[in-house]
Amino acid sequence: MDFAQRTIDLARRNVAEGGRPFATVIVKDGEVLAESANKVAQTHDPTAHAEILAIRQACTKLGTEHLVGATIYVLAHPCTMCLGALYYCSPDQVVFLTNREQYEPYYVDDRKYFELATFYAEFAKPADQRRLPMRYEPRDDVIDVYRFWNERNGGERRVPDAPVD
Repeated sequence: MDFAQRTIDLARRNVAEGGRPFATVIVKDGEVLAESANKVAQTHDPTAHAEILAIRQACTKLGTEHLVGATIYVLAHPCTMCLGALYYCSPDQVVFLTNREQYEPYYVDDRKYFELATFYAEFAKPADQRRLPMRYEPRDDVIDVYRFWNERNGGERRVPDAPVD
């Protein structure tokens, strides 16, 4: 099966149905484990990106938050939110089929604080220098939540079964 073509077809169908031009197909052991198009326009949920939705489906199906052994096909180079989710679920690889420079003449989704052309640089800035107003309000009792988690997990700091290689 041509998983890249399946990703393209899923995105094209989503556009035909009023959605945005993004899709994700997650493959493990040569089979489609999960797939989704971007559903932001349909659900009015700004986190309903194709990668996020497909990762949720795949992890629920497998009963784990880890996608070790999977290949994830995405229509376009992931945004920072999706990139973070992809790093977090630890697939064997991510295959993206286009990049911003290629699709920008046809599609732009800039926002008040999020502009694709500058967002990666914005993300790398210290919190107090970002365009999105952010304020650090330290509270001593916050650490108690982490101590409690640590105690409930036998003094283990790392999440059980998290891939670290």
